Amino acid sequence: MDRRQGWVIGRIAGAPVKLQPSALIMVVVLTILFVPTVRSMNPALGSQAIAGSLVLVVMLMVSVFLHEVAHALAAKSQGMTVHELALTFWGGHTAYSDAHTTPLNAAFIAVVGPLTNLILAAAAWFGYQSQPATSSLALMLYVSAFANAAVAVFNLLPGLPLDGGQIAESVVWALTGSRLRGTVAAAWSGRILAVGLVVAAIAVPTLRGEQVQLLMVVWAGLIGSFMWSAATGALAQSRTRARIEALDPRRLAAPAVAVDVETTVAQVREITRSTQLGGIPAQVVLVDHAQAVGYVDDAALAAVPDDAAAATQAWSVMVALPPGSVVDGGLRGAAFHAAAVQASRRSPVFVVVDSGRVVGLLRAADVARAVHLD
Repeated sequence: MDRRQGWVIGRIAGAPVKLQPSALIMVVVLTILFVPTVRSMNPALGSQAIAGSLVLVVMLMVSVFLHEVAHALAAKSQGMTVHELALTFWGGHTAYSDAHTTPLNAAFIAVVGPLTNLILAAAAWFGYQSQPATSSLALMLYVSAFANAAVAVFNLLPGLPLDGGQIAESVVWALTGSRLRGTVAAAWSGRILAVGLVVAAIAVPTLRGEQVQLLMVVWAGLIGSFMWSAATGALAQSRTRARIEALDPRRLAAPAVAVDVETTVAQVREITRSTQLGGIPAQVVLVDHAQAVGYVDDAALAAVPDDAAAATQAWSVMVALPPGSVVDGGLRGAAFHAAAVQASRRSPVFVVVDSGRVVGLLRAADVARAVHLD
């Protein structure tokens, strides 16, 4: 999941809480948009309506923050590593590792956010009931109750990137056994909802015989474009995840045999001619005291004159490998991908070993190509 820039304002569940500059822009925009509503609900506020609108928006941002805190704590309770919580232009997001996610805990992490908003809505409604209907506090509580309920209902719609989309993804995943199928279904549902928002902003007032509000259409278009983009991103990420889960080093690596570093070039040539693994000529990995130290460069090997091959040692045609340029051939999927990424930081080529035996030579570029096929 990507890291977004922002000011770190605290830590929760072991992760930084970031306030993005775009969140402040949203506060300003919403404050301006809510002023007419505040004035119409309490005309006595007069010029103080702007301050009242700002207080209301801050209350809503706190609700969004608590929504994200719920996600973070739920992810932490399921053994996930929470990377960050962020308040953004679109509200907020929580980034956490999902290497061990199951349909059940994914749905649980998703649903706690809207449930938090429903609890806040209920608390605000009961608070509103206890206040004089004309008081400023009653106004704030009333709008807060309505807004939290609306946020909860909207977030439960079954399309990505909404929480309801993650729940829908989990349901399809559980029924089919394929997370990718779940993501495809929820992503397309999210795209349909994105288009539906814009259509509704135009069709609903038209069918009622009312004037279409340009501001509402623009707002629906902005939200819809964000949803479409996020759903598309989730789909691409899920396809990448599926490719990672299918990774097998034994299939990706060129077959290789281990040869002592003191072996002569002539002997190496004979080994490459006589040794084929799966019909493919084997690469030669040079070892010193059972440790891989490099591999034979085919061009350098061919360049050695025949009359010097018997007296030239293999290390002279070797491409050296730094320590740690080895991955376990018994790993699969995400575990292998993590090991390959770690090894690629040391060398673009690394040795695949299985039970201590050299079985292949693998290039980081081949792993990247297998993951990013698009």
